[in-house]
Amino acid sequence: MTDQPVCLTLIVPHQLREEVFDYVAEQTDLVSGFTASHGAGHGADVRLRTAAERVKGHADQTTVQMILAERDASSLLDRLRVSFAGTKLVYWTIPVAEFGTIY
Repeated sequence: MTDQPVCLTLIVPHQLREEVFDYVAEQTDLVSGFTASHGAGHGADVRLRTAAERVKGHADQTTVQMILAERDASSLLDRLRVSFAGTKLVYWTIPVAEFGTIY
């Protein structure tokens, strides 16, 4: 593991949204902030849980993204695996070539 920055993306079912937001926000030793946006899940492994989702043809989901060191992303994923076991959260990481703030 390195201190190379990565973007960790979580795909969160709508019903877990607030719980995941609260959980990630509590991990202040690893996460300094995150961005969330609405997502629409499609595919064979996506569960359409409500009648509205079945009519729309997609699952309401939230995409949560954060930039952190690779080792911190790994630690956060370990914690998420314990705290959200069985929820089938989808995730991925991608390297970040540059990250900053324009003032």
